[in-house]
Amino acid sequence: MEYKEEFIEIFQSKVKREGAAELLEWLQKRTDFFTAPASTRYHCACPSGLVQHSISVYKTMMNWFEPETDSEESYVICGLLHDICKANFYKQSTRNVKNDETGKWERRPYYSIDDQFPYGHGEKSVFLIERFLRLRTSEAMAIRWHMGGFDDAARGGCKAISQAYEKYPLAVKLHLADFESTYLHEKGTSVVPNNHPHNKQAPKV
Repeated sequence: MEYKEEFIEIFQSKVKREGAAELLEWLQKRTDFFTAPASTRYHCACPSGLVQHSISVYKTMMNWFEPETDSEESYVICGLLHDICKANFYKQSTRNVKNDETGKWERRPYYSIDDQFPYGHGEKSVFLIERFLRLRTSEAMAIRWHMGGFDDAARGGCKAISQAYEKYPLAVKLHLADFESTYLHEKGTSVVPNNHPHNKQAPKV
């Protein structure tokens, strides 16, 4: 099953909230969510990398699912939608890169950021989701702070992230799942090489 089909199947079977169908239609018809990468080069920097990463985060989150207290709908919403801020966010081009094994220059893809709606990261995802469906407070907190210490506000000294993690276990679980997926499960998923010192770029013609 392709990632797009798997995403749609999970989303439609688990999310019954008002506005869910409209959100899914928007993702399919008005964004590049299902074809976009998840990063410029670090993980899932490949076609459909964003939806691949989203499914991975959801499945990883389910390792901490507690049937007595947790809502699977919340896990689906947080896992699958936490990074919709990256839709319509990247631009793909190609450049010449020297192959160290052959010594030849090769045309390889690379991604750059072309943010059409510079509204932040987690907060942008919350804003976009709530244009269609209402988030529970725990879901909004989880998506807002899923970047953990990498969040710009947190790096700037904002203390709200600690309070969110103390009050909302869902926020902790989403962050841990995102971190685990990125650094453990998604190694080798990028078609774009990380910027290593020996990856020399050819002069532009």
